[in-house]
Amino acid sequence: MFSFKSPDQTCDDPNCPFHGTLSVRGKMMEGVVVSDRMQKSVVVSIEYMRFYPKYERYARMNTRITAHNPPCINARRGEKVKIAECRPLSKTKNFVVVEKEE
Repeated sequence: MFSFKSPDQTCDDPNCPFHGTLSVRGKMMEGVVVSDRMQKSVVVSIEYMRFYPKYERYARMNTRITAHNPPCINARRGEKVKIAECRPLSKTKNFVVVEKEE
């Protein structure tokens, strides 16, 4: 169902979708990492357009999603990434980084 390539490095993280037991399902989104200061977590900003019928205009909006960052992927600030939905890993983390885009 999902099409993303496995990373070159290996890791021993149990919450890695490639080398652990975490399964991904549901939504898959692309965004830019805006914060990587947490351990094994990143904040990904996703931009989208919202239509306001009253004004017949589109507005540019964004949302920030906290995602698990496995050591084998190791996404850093400013990089474009793909995130996929998974089971809840903490109070705010329901997504995991599955691929860095070049």
